[in-house]
Amino acid sequence: MKIHPFTIQIAQAEIDELKRRISHWREPDQLQAIGWAQGTEYEALRQFARYWVTGFDWRKQEAAWNLHPHYQTDIGGQTIHFIHARAAVSTRRTVILTHGWPGSVFEFHRMIPLLTDPLSHGGRQEDAFNVVVPSIPGYGFSSRPIRPGLNLFTVAELWAELMHRLGYERYLAQGGDLGASVSTCLAYAHPDSLVGVHLNFIPGSYSPPHDAGPDGDLTSQERAFLARKAEWADLHGAYGHIQGTRPQTLAYGLTDSPVGLAAWMIEKFRDWSDCDGDLGKATFSRDDVLANISLYWFTRTVASSMRLYWETRARPLAFPPGTTIDVPLAVALFPKELPMPPRSWVERVFPDIRRWTTMPRGGHFAALEQPALLAQDLRAFAGGLDF
Repeated sequence: MKIHPFTIQIAQAEIDELKRRISHWREPDQLQAIGWAQGTEYEALRQFARYWVTGFDWRKQEAAWNLHPHYQTDIGGQTIHFIHARAAVSTRRTVILTHGWPGSVFEFHRMIPLLTDPLSHGGRQEDAFNVVVPSIPGYGFSSRPIRPGLNLFTVAELWAELMHRLGYERYLAQGGDLGASVSTCLAYAHPDSLVGVHLNFIPGSYSPPHDAGPDGDLTSQERAFLARKAEWADLHGAYGHIQGTRPQTLAYGLTDSPVGLAAWMIEKFRDWSDCDGDLGKATFSRDDVLANISLYWFTRTVASSMRLYWETRARPLAFPPGTTIDVPLAVALFPKELPMPPRSWVERVFPDIRRWTTMPRGGHFAALEQPALLAQDLRAFAGGLDF
């Protein structure tokens, strides 16, 4: 039950070794004028690698992240790392934020003060939250699972115990990517503890009861969504398929080569964010991307993080007929997000949708790209909830 303060402090020898490996990477060839059509473009990656060695300052990122209060605790055989930032004023309003892949808890580092101290950022004091941001097991500074079975539903149980341990009996859950899945599982398993769920992504494995046959119960919008989803998976989903079927084979190269790891992840930040295919136009910086990749490198968690895709394939976010999650739901739709379903698809399990908001800008990494917009929508949703 003990909770220990935690400080991020990577050994200098690890930083030096990272730079050495980057400086001696073996460069592949690339077809002329092919751009990003076959994956991460060579020149873009070369520039990232050069900056990683000559311009990127890990210690600066480390110091900024350590401004948040970090902790670790052991739950169910796992060491869970988490940020626990209390509101600037006394309040019952509490939210647990869950990251996804290839993200981390540090997607939220600019959003946390907007939630804990809105008065200092142009908001109202009464909108303040206590904020809990845990690292999923196998990610960052949480321990890596050593046996199969730690899936989305298991993570939700760990979160329920963590919130109980922190003294929060009623709280709001928010997430995108895999964090949206964990938040959904939390509401499914612990509806009495959840005052609401706020999602900026509807998980790809979310599958409410339906009949996809020619005479089935799908609406035309739902059929169109499933067609878009299948087309997207065919063109862009290779990463998810290999991570869901053969993550260990991929893990050797990504754990051994920092440039290989960067190539695997940079493509996602480019393709899934609101930057029109140019990371130079993204609202997050090159340092943000490299800090996140460096975190995976230093903690050696790319293998364990990818295994959650394998676990999700084994137990997806599918529900039996008649299942409903009677917890208030809000969905924030960012324009450059991956294919998102119509409201009716979500309502098949979540009948109590309170907000369905179309955002003016932003993509898959909403907390990193548009922290103010996401925080604003979260506050608006929380205003009508009973903590």
